[in-house]
Amino acid sequence: MVELSLPQQLERRDAERLRAYREDLDFYNGQQWSRRVRMRERRLTFNYARVCLDKVTSYLMSGFQVRVEPADGSPQAADAARRAGAALRQVHEANNLDQLDLDTELDAAILGDGCYKVTWALRQAQGQAQGERGGGVRVSAPDVQGMFAWWRPDNVNEVWRVASRYQVQASDYGLQASDHPLYTPPGARSPKPEARSLKPEARPGRRGVVTVVEAWTEDSFQLWVDNELAEEKPNPYGFIPFVLFPNLRQPKQLWGVSDIPALMEPARELNRALSQLSLILELSGNPIAVLENVEEASDIAVQPGAVWELPEKARAYLLDLLQGGGIGLHVDYINLLYRALHDLAEAPRTSFGDNSRALSGVALEMELHPLLQKVNRKRLIRGAVYRRRAEMVLRLLEQKAGQDYRGCRVRVVWGPVLPQDRGRLVEEERALVAAGLHSRRLAMANLGVEDPEAELGRVGDEASRENSA
Repeated sequence: MVELSLPQQLERRDAERLRAYREDLDFYNGQQWSRRVRMRERRLTFNYARVCLDKVTSYLMSGFQVRVEPADGSPQAADAARRAGAALRQVHEANNLDQLDLDTELDAAILGDGCYKVTWALRQAQGQAQGERGGGVRVSAPDVQGMFAWWRPDNVNEVWRVASRYQVQASDYGLQASDHPLYTPPGARSPKPEARSLKPEARPGRRGVVTVVEAWTEDSFQLWVDNELAEEKPNPYGFIPFVLFPNLRQPKQLWGVSDIPALMEPARELNRALSQLSLILELSGNPIAVLENVEEASDIAVQPGAVWELPEKARAYLLDLLQGGGIGLHVDYINLLYRALHDLAEAPRTSFGDNSRALSGVALEMELHPLLQKVNRKRLIRGAVYRRRAEMVLRLLEQKAGQDYRGCRVRVVWGPVLPQDRGRLVEEERALVAAGLHSRRLAMANLGVEDPEAELGRVGDEASRENSA
């Protein structure tokens, strides 16, 4: 039996998962009708699924920060934490992680899974710490539709191999290969002779697109180009530079659950009911003339002042589709679907700004409790994700830039989901500091100060200048 290459194996792997990705993405983009359109059939699409996912993602990412704290009270640990925090902020700004994180979280909510990749780029991004060979840390978010993972049979959380498949234009591949973290320049290669060439544009039959597969373990790295092994070498990082994470976890499964499936049926039924009601209202505004005991008719116009000539025993009238309060039944059903949609999305109407009862405080929190629970479930997963990503960044800086960040630990901080009374928070933190229950650094961190250590230094400098004056 002929052994399949890695790209060939990926073609047959996870077909059901990839199919679900495509269906959920199509639904999010508005393809929500499940059957073909008949001629002159009205189909309205109210994309509540998209609005609900955007809303929950915005609540999820509000006030998100990654902080570095000293592991103990020693000056060395405090200095390491300060330098590590500054390095993470540089990487954050250079990679525009605010936008990247929001996009990735929304993608994870749609597809059910997310992914980050942390590598050392040969070309240094502006503002990043430079290593001994130049370059800097690059944080990206690969499309999970091209991600594949292998895990231990007895521990689904222990991934031992990750493959990333993507496509690039053949004309652009040479530039991309030269900037790849593990690219070996021509003449310095040591793989098999037939795998030396990385110039896909010189090979016929590619139709302008190159399929690239990266395979990573903790010990090795492979680069496949269109089913050919182009590069194979030890992994220089010592870790797999991917962080795979689920949107919401399925028990005993690596891959997660999308927010879309729960909304599919109510969203489709809401679209159908509103389309039907729209058609009824249109027909009522353009009434149908009904003729009884008439074999032939012509020049029957429904307009003010129209005169109809009818034979004996004939009867004519306008069909009223709204009589008997039938329209109210449609509206009640739509309101029921509307409520079911919000319940299944765990996004009450109040989260959209509709606070008709003017709720505040505990009452508002109880109204939004389903949303708070959903956000907290996601944050339990994301805390480990962003902590792991930050640790990868620091480890690469230690390897490539010669830094030493021992003695510090990474902590993920989330902002409040509900609006907060900042004046009340300041008074509470002031009382806790005065009572010796909170340090000033912790109080600053709780109030959203990005770098409490630097801020305390500036406060001390200002106090010294005022005293000397």
